[in-house]
Amino acid sequence: MSILIVDDSPDQQALLRSILGKAGHTNVLGADSAKSAARVLNLDGESASEKIDLILMDVLMPEQDGVETCRQIKRCAHLEDIPVIMVTAKSDLSNLQEAFAAGAMDFISKPVNSIELLARVSSALLLKQEMDRRKNRELELRRSNEELQKALKEVKVLRGLIPICASCKKIRNDGGFWQQLEEYLGEHSEAEFSHGLCQPCIKKLYPGVYQD
Repeated sequence: MSILIVDDSPDQQALLRSILGKAGHTNVLGADSAKSAARVLNLDGESASEKIDLILMDVLMPEQDGVETCRQIKRCAHLEDIPVIMVTAKSDLSNLQEAFAAGAMDFISKPVNSIELLARVSSALLLKQEMDRRKNRELELRRSNEELQKALKEVKVLRGLIPICASCKKIRNDGGFWQQLEEYLGEHSEAEFSHGLCQPCIKKLYPGVYQD
């Protein structure tokens, strides 16, 4: 799973990358500002440029702080499920209430403790996995429901008024063309046909063959 570190300090980014890398988190991206993060996440688009599963967001950054950046991320439909963990110095703790209100799920204090970092990252990634599974299940259920509704709609066609020729018994389809009865039923159901002759037709077609 992929992690995005948003921090204007190269040293802090390097520290977080090192801790995460030693724990097996090798797919780690970096952004040194809110503007850079917006490009990675495609904040103004309809889908992310990169698949991101977790964001580690520094609170204090130049131009735009992490709290406002988190708020913007959570406003985007394609990003709202990504967990955001705020990385904050002890002097920034007063901003945490605002950060949680903006949509952050957790925080880590600087200087970063590796055990605490990995525990919180693991918890956030498990949450993201569960959210992804839930969304996939919902998508599958929606697709199944759509297919069911489509199938029911097809069945309802055979229950409605079907125009049929009184002489040749052909059926006029939705396009206005006349089709053989078995051809029409074959297209609108799973029925299969085998052909034979009934007794009245045998008498009519082969009067000398059929004996009463």
